[in-house]
Order: sequence, then C-alpha cells, then structure tokens
Amino acid sequence: MHAYRSHSCADLNASHVGDTVRLSGWVHRVRDHGGVLFIDLRDHYGVTQVLCDPDSPVFAEVEKVRSEWCIRIDGTVKARDESLINPKIATGEIEVFVRDMEVLGKSEELPLMVFGDQEYPEETRLKYRYLDLRREVMQRNMTLRSDVVASMRRRMWDKGFREYQTPIITASSPEGARDFLVPSRLHPGKFYALPQAPQQFKQLIMVSGFDKYFQIAPCFRDEDPRADRSPTDFYQLDLEMSFVEQQDVFDTIQPVLTGIFEEFGGGKKVDQTWEQISYRDAALWYGTDKPDLRNPIKMQVVSEHFAGSGFAIFAKLLEQDGTQIRAIPAPTGGSRKFCDRMNAFAQKEGLPGMGYIFWRKQSPDSIAQERGITVKEVNALIKSGEITLGNEAAGPLAKNIGPERTEAIRQQLGLDVGDAAFFLGGKPSSFEKVAGKARDVIGEELNLTDKDRFAFAWIVDFPIYEADEETGKIDFEHNPFSMPQGGMAALEGNPLDVLGYQYDLACNGYELVSGAIRNHRPEIMFKAFEIAGYGRDEVEKRFGGMVNAFQYGAPPHGGCAAGIDRIVMLLAETQNIREVIMFPMNQRAEDLMMNAPSDPMSDQLMELGLRVIPQE
Repeated sequence: MHAYRSHSCADLNASHVGDTVRLSGWVHRVRDHGGVLFIDLRDHYGVTQVLCDPDSPVFAEVEKVRSEWCIRIDGTVKARDESLINPKIATGEIEVFVRDMEVLGKSEELPLMVFGDQEYPEETRLKYRYLDLRREVMQRNMTLRSDVVASMRRRMWDKGFREYQTPIITASSPEGARDFLVPSRLHPGKFYALPQAPQQFKQLIMVSGFDKYFQIAPCFRDEDPRADRSPTDFYQLDLEMSFVEQQDVFDTIQPVLTGIFEEFGGGKKVDQTWEQISYRDAALWYGTDKPDLRNPIKMQVVSEHFAGSGFAIFAKLLEQDGTQIRAIPAPTGGSRKFCDRMNAFAQKEGLPGMGYIFWRKQSPDSIAQERGITVKEVNALIKSGEITLGNEAAGPLAKNIGPERTEAIRQQLGLDVGDAAFFLGGKPSSFEKVAGKARDVIGEELNLTDKDRFAFAWIVDFPIYEADEETGKIDFEHNPFSMPQGGMAALEGNPLDVLGYQYDLACNGYELVSGAIRNHRPEIMFKAFEIAGYGRDEVEKRFGGMVNAFQYGAPPHGGCAAGIDRIVMLLAETQNIREVIMFPMNQRAEDLMMNAPSDPMSDQLMELGLRVIPQE
C-alpha cells in the first residue's frame, strides 16, 4: 500500500464496503458521541467520515487529535445506516473504522478556524493565508481560477494562437501607471522596471512576423488598491494579431470569453450579442465607461425642460457654458420615502442633493384646488364621468416648474404613475460619477438589475486627448499608442475631436478587457506625441526599441488584454479580488505572511550602490 493513501477523501463509496484503505488529510472536526469518536477527515478533494471506538487499537491516540492536525489512518470501509447517509458529500454512503493512525503534523492553537463560516478580519486571513486557503470556499475559488486559465489556453490554441513568453525584467512601459523599479547591480545607478504589461514586446512580436500571439501574462503596477484591483501584480490573457481591424479583435475574443462564462458561470445567462457603445454615450447614459447593462436604466439630458423655468437653481446653472441637466429614470420608485433616501445618498457622495419628481394618481383634492371647487363637487363630476382621474407630478421640482414641463419630462423618459426621476445638473464632469453610482443604487433597490446574467458591452471611440480645465494644456486621455481614427488627417484638426481605435469590454459594471488597434506608422506616432507636447527626441528616448522597429516594415496590428483576476472574481460571485488570488497583498500593499516589503540588508545596498534616505 502507498505510504500515505490508497484513496483520496472523495473516492470511497458503497462499492468499497469491506475494503481496507489508507487515507491522509486534515482533521476537519471531531465529534464525541458517547465514547465513539467521529472525525471528518478532509483533503483537497473532499471529506470522509472516520470513526474510532474503544475496540480500536489506536483509540487512545485518536482521542488526542485536534482540529487541523494532519494525520494518516488505516481502516475498514463500512456502510452507513440508511438513516445516517449524508447526500451532501460524495462519501456520504460510507464511513471508515480506524485501525491504525499516524500523526503527520500537529497543529498549534488555531488563529482562525477552517471549519465553519466564521468571519475573520482580512488582516488575520492574509497573515495566516495557508490556513485561510484550507477553507472550502477558498479551495473552490483557487480551483476555479486554475480551471479558467486552463480553459483560456485551450480556447486560444484552438483559434490558432501560440503562447510566447515576454521578459519580466525590462524597461519602463507606456501603460500610464507607476513602475516597480529594479536596481541594476552591473550598471550602478540604473534601473530596470517590472512590466506593467507586455505591451511593447507583443507589438514587437508582430513586427517580427509572428501573426498571432497570446500569453497568460503577469503584470506589475504600483497602484493604489481597490476592491477590484490588486495594488502590485495581476494576470491577464494578453493577445495580439497582425493585419486586423477593430472588429477582427472583437470577433476573436468574444467567443473565448463567452465560452468561459458559459462553462464556469453556474448556469447564469450569458449575453450572446455584445452592444458597441461610444465612450461619450456611455458617459451620458450610464455615468461610467464600464456600465452594468443588467440594469436597464438609461440617463437622458433634459436641459430644455429646465431652461427658463421656475426652478432657479437649474435655470441659472444652464446659463453657464458647458452645463446640462441630466435625468435618471426610476421605474417603480415613485414614493416620497424612496426619493428622500436617494437624495440623502447624493449628499453622502458630496453633492448638495438630487432633485426629484415622482408621479402618482391624481387626487380629488388636487383637482379641487386646481379648479377652485369643493372635493364633494369633484367627486360628483368623477361619478358622472365628466372628470377622469389622470396622473400628477409631485415633489418640490414639480411645483417649481409646473405641470406642462413635468408632463414633457415624463413623456421623454417614458415614465408613468408609480415612477420617479432624479435630476443632477452642472458640468458633466462634476456630477457624472455620482450619477453613475446613483443609477446603480436605484437599479439595485428597485430590483431592476438582473442578477442572473452576464451582460457585456464594448465601449469604443475613446478620445485620444484631453485638455486640462485650468491650463488648457493638451495631453493624452487614453493609450498614446492607439491609431487615431482617420490617421494623420485627423491630427490636423482639433485634438479634442480625435478618437482612437481603442476599446474596453465592460461586464456587470467591471472593465474586463482593454485594447486597441496600434499606431504602427512612425510619422503618425511622432505627430500624435507632438500634439501632447512630447518631442521626437523624447519619444525615441523613452520608446526607442518600438519606434525603431516600426521603421522596418511594421504590419497593421492590434489586440487586447483580459483581466483574469476580475473574470474569476465575477465567476466566483465575490466583489473582493483578494478572494480569488492565492497570496494577495493587503490594502496597504503589504504581504503580512512574508513580511514584505522589508528593509534591505546593508551589504545588499552597498552592492547596488544605493542608500535609503529615512522618511521624516
């Protein structure tokens, strides 16, 4: 028999009754039932119930074991009584009577329990990650991640791609985030950088004549952490193709990701048609360039209804250049209680509040006031059929702008009795982010968001340039290496009108993919950088390897990268990316388990010619 096991803790069933077996694993929990000890023995594959009574030669030793001791047992497989069968586990028909045991590894008192669903502070979980990873949900998440990566590789090979590895120690990357710098021992005073992405190398692979490339690529960025972003490193499905246009990239990656979400999405609906939405429309309709399309709410501009109206705040606002009033429809949200709650939400987000209108069934009281007659007379007219109760707008805004304007707003937004609308005004940049959040909250609270669906949309037509609001200086808004739509001719006009062949893929409110058709023409590249204030010398100095290569017959090429961590996060139905990374950093970019970052040794610094300046 094998030294440690004849079977895993998920293998045994009724067909093994009477067999002598050997199992190894961790003590998940111990139960003492009147002198009979029951142990749930766990390994990576599952759980088997083993039992021991005073008739066993190792009963005294088994009495000593505690949670998370690692043990080996030999025993005989027995059938459970029919009333004791556990259908929730694969081995639920049997149990193993222990005849021999060896302790492979004792456990100290546990800082966190593996058994059960207790919640522990994230700092504790990360410091003792090896224990945290033993828990069922974490085992499931990491297995899911591994399976997703394997499936991605198979699907890419099936599409004719080959995987090529690119350097980890390299020069600074043009991705726009902070680099992790690596000092050079052989070249004192100079530094390498960990790649923010394989961007330059994958483009050089295309210049080298390889038609299709992909890689499960590690990327390193010194970023501020968020729930959906690692502060140090992440993995992406990186791909590039030659002789392609934007739609070719879409047609390549869509079936790969559709297949992944169908395979691992737990039966949720996966959109088969992926809408293409311009960056500007996404900002207008959803307040973000990564909209959650499971929520059907679309914002609209309603400035015309407030211009010159009795609501002075909005009316005066619209007299300023670049301002607008935007409405967020809220079907079924037509109650004062809900409207007040959303107004409070806006105040928590740093805005003065949100105006609102809600529509309700017209009351005899309001008709009486409007016509200057009694309620009794109104009721008589209703009974005779001379008056039909319609709908009426309520709320402070409705009173200020009057029934004609509120009715025009209702019709534009397609709302009815029982619905509401919320309003934000000013320069879009000042309220768009909050409007997008408000849209999400409204969709959630009113149960409008379809939770049983993966909804995808390509966000396209990103502007290449932006102007600083104070100085007016032109700089790149997005990737400077995207091909401008219209080529060189587009760069001769207003820079703020130049759009790039750049695209993101949004899914359920997250950005999953980013990519572009690359600017492979040196003369267009130099012009694009010149507009943003970067001279030819600076471009050649910073990106000389790629620029030089483009002078030797570069093919048109493009590609994208899909964030593996975020994809697995969605599939695992968690909102914290650290739940799907084996050994993540904490919110302060610290590895509590390995004590990183750490102080360097003095001889290391001397060897590298470096000195650490103490922070005041």
